[in-house]
Amino acid sequence: MTLTTTPNEERGTQMRAPARRRSTLRIWKKRLMPWLFISPFIILFMVFTLFPLLFSIYLSFQEWNPVAGLSSMEYVGLYNYQLALTDPWLWKSLYNTVWLAVVSGIPQHLLAIPVAYMLVSAVRGRLRHLYTATMFIPFITSTVAVALIFFSIYSTNAGILNQWLLALSNLPVLSWFFSWVQDAMPIRWLTSSDLLKPSIAMVVIWKYTGFNIVVYSAGFLTVSRDLYDAAKVDGCSRWQQFWHVALPMIRPFIFFAVTLTIIGNLQLFEEPYVLTQGESGGVAQSGLTASYYLYLVGWQWLEMGAAAAISWILFLFIAIATGVHFYFNGRKGLGEDR
Repeated sequence: MTLTTTPNEERGTQMRAPARRRSTLRIWKKRLMPWLFISPFIILFMVFTLFPLLFSIYLSFQEWNPVAGLSSMEYVGLYNYQLALTDPWLWKSLYNTVWLAVVSGIPQHLLAIPVAYMLVSAVRGRLRHLYTATMFIPFITSTVAVALIFFSIYSTNAGILNQWLLALSNLPVLSWFFSWVQDAMPIRWLTSSDLLKPSIAMVVIWKYTGFNIVVYSAGFLTVSRDLYDAAKVDGCSRWQQFWHVALPMIRPFIFFAVTLTIIGNLQLFEEPYVLTQGESGGVAQSGLTASYYLYLVGWQWLEMGAAAAISWILFLFIAIATGVHFYFNGRKGLGEDR
């Protein structure tokens, strides 16, 4: 017995085939369209982030002068890491980096927290916004422009800082306090190995304190007024309200701001580079930071393999510092200690 199909069945089969193809096409469109929309990000990420990251890892095991072209690469294994770790300049730069991170980092928060609390508790309305915006301006100003301005301020003979100190020493009321100024002049802020690091630290403090003020102001604004009212009923003074009520409530904001300070201050480059005029970290390399040293090795001495190895050593150093911060302050800072 033979099976035959009727004309209606054949017509139905022919109509269902295009329908299935259209359905399959719609399914593939639904699956591919999201990837199509995010493809610009994926392409940019792979070209400008993933590829340089992987290439820097590969490059850290090579000896390469970029002027000679890619064909001049020579595999040297761990030699670049061994050379970097035995280089006294690297350890000098790491010491300077940690010194600047601590000396310029701690004052930022010691200044920003009380200033932010006073802005939130004592200044109201548009005036508070005006003060906050004014203090935020240094952060959004170009770092190179800020460093150039301070380079002029620190000038030995014509700098405004030395001129102010001389003027204060000549005031009868303050002459006793500034009696040392006449003997110390001219103060060489940027050409003295003892004063260069504090001078750089002052620039960093001036630039980034405003950012922390904004962060802490946002934190203090989240504290409920009911807590302050309850503290007042219990007889707490303004200082006790700040110390026992407001400060514990902004611990996540403190944790966030300190984390950014650690990561940022361990990557200082523009401030020391401009203030030392690119002279290998200034007198006795006292202004040489790790990022600055990385720049010298890679772009002045053209030792790209060694520079890549130093960059990963610096990355590991920052990761360890941030990890220690997370270990000791992470749970409390994120409010998970309860």
